Amino acid sequence: MGTTSKAKPTVLLVGGGIGGMAAALSLARLGISVDLLEQSATIGEIGAGLQLGPNAFAALDALGVGDAVRRGSVFTDRLVMMDAVDCSEVASVPVGEAFRARFRNPYAVSHRADLHGAIHDAVKDHPLIRFHTSAQVEALDIGDRGVTAVTRDGRRFSADAIVGCDGVKSVVRSKLIGDAPRVSGHVVYRAVVPAADMPEDLRWNAPVVWAGPNCHLVHYPLRHGEQYNLVVTFHSRDREEWGVSDGSKKEVLSYFEGVHARPRQLLDRPTSWRRWSTADRDPVANWSEGPATLLGDAAHPMMQYLAQGACMALEDAVTLGKAVEACDFDLPAAFRLYAAARIPRTARVVLSVREMGRIYHAKGVERLVRNSLWTGRTPERFYDAVEWLYAWNPEQCLADARLAAA
Repeated sequence: MGTTSKAKPTVLLVGGGIGGMAAALSLARLGISVDLLEQSATIGEIGAGLQLGPNAFAALDALGVGDAVRRGSVFTDRLVMMDAVDCSEVASVPVGEAFRARFRNPYAVSHRADLHGAIHDAVKDHPLIRFHTSAQVEALDIGDRGVTAVTRDGRRFSADAIVGCDGVKSVVRSKLIGDAPRVSGHVVYRAVVPAADMPEDLRWNAPVVWAGPNCHLVHYPLRHGEQYNLVVTFHSRDREEWGVSDGSKKEVLSYFEGVHARPRQLLDRPTSWRRWSTADRDPVANWSEGPATLLGDAAHPMMQYLAQGACMALEDAVTLGKAVEACDFDLPAAFRLYAAARIPRTARVVLSVREMGRIYHAKGVERLVRNSLWTGRTPERFYDAVEWLYAWNPEQCLADARLAAA
């Protein structure tokens, strides 16, 4: 492998989503030449809105795109959980001045395409990143002296190392680990509606969760309040397979019969839905092998209940670059350090997300317990509870891994 006194190593990145783009930027900013392979014919993100915690902005700033993302984001006033059965407020956490002072960054919401576009603009402008579309990887050769990827149309790409950023159905993960995704049985419907079509009394400047029995609804503003993102989740009564398809309004309505009319009226607003059958994976003890590693959903796919999927991918990308620097461009060593730093943290998020899904969808006595959990809690106590998640910063991202190795 190269060192700082020799030619810099080269890297293949598989997957051109938010994680892949961020990883390309992180490595190219170190002088590493990157070939980024995206299976789609066009560059873009499907989906609607996403939430960005302070940890995401810390990562975006480290990548040099924080200001661009801020320009397209809506900065929210609070985080809200409502009981979808009786419309009572379960919790309301202010994320204004005191929150920003505590975590050094805001809480915001953004359209996925805006976040992806801001990173893509920086990727397009970087001379060391080559972007290849319609490049679906079908074969991989990972050896001690380098890696080669062969695409469906017969193109061959070789480099010193490879990073799989290719999502839940990662071909790189299949090569390294070979485990199967855990289909959750939880189905997510997403839509975007014009602000004028939102009920006036629900046009809140906040991500709002309406928590119901085996289901919930989420809404928040996008694009300077011109649109609202709507997300509904339910436990499917059918056997599910991971994937994305067009949604059925009739199916959505069938899962929200026990929900109060106030949040339920939101289900009539979208003219079309996209349907995600979700999956995650049980955390693994290692996802790096020699000159190969994983990032984002390829490494640690998670459900949406803490709104951290994109945030974790951004953290991954920054940590990967920091590890490469720390290991003087010895990529196998850097990948080991990167995995050691990221695996405990991302595993904690995956497992916390599963538990948060249980809390959101509580029913019966568990619903009463949930509704009592945060009664009387001060904002400072809320901030203490999420410090482990939101206080992440690039300067300390390798600290625990180094300490464990000492």
